[in-house]
This record gives sequence, C-alpha cells and structure tokens, in this order.
Amino acid sequence: MTPGAVADWLGAVSLVAGALLNLAAAIGVLRFPDALSRMHAATKPQVLGVLLLLLGVALRLRSPADLGMILLVGVFQLATAPVAVQMIGRAVYRSGRLDRELLEADELAER
Repeated sequence: MTPGAVADWLGAVSLVAGALLNLAAAIGVLRFPDALSRMHAATKPQVLGVLLLLLGVALRLRSPADLGMILLVGVFQLATAPVAVQMIGRAVYRSGRLDRELLEADELAER
C-alpha cells in the first residue's frame, strides 16, 4: 500500500469514529435527564468527535493551507467548548434549574 492509501484509510476511520462520537453526544443530550448531565454529553464526546473529524479531513486533504485552517478550527474548538460549558453550568446553577440531590459537593452553596 502506498502512504497516500494508508492516510486515506486512517482518515476514513477517523471520520467514522468522529461521527459516532458526535452521534453519541447528540443522543446523550436528548436522553439525559438534567442540564448538568447534558453538559457532559454535549462537550466531552462532542469535542473528541470534532477533533477526530478534523483529523480525518486533514488526512484526506493534506494541503498546507487546509491543514492550517483545520488546526485553527481544532484550537478554537478546544478553547471555546470549556468556556461555553462553564457559562451554561453557571446559568443553570444560578437559575436553580438543577436537582441539588444529584450534586456530590456544592462549593457554591455558602455564597
């Protein structure tokens, strides 16, 4: 097999794995009962899924301009997803739309 064919196969595997992780994240968002559980489903497998999709696309395209853009998308995904989830969790906590019995520790209760 040529190196290009190996990269194409690895890219295809990465694309399928990323798509499956994103599907799992979407199912988790729909199925989990509360906002705190949905936050984990919306970020953890979704970010890894997006990174795997970007890896698959990078292995298929292989041009320097495309790789630079894909790298930027991955960096911004890693930078913005945690901040967005922090803001969502904060809004859920402040609005009181969570089941406090599900919390193992509530560090913000004394504030």
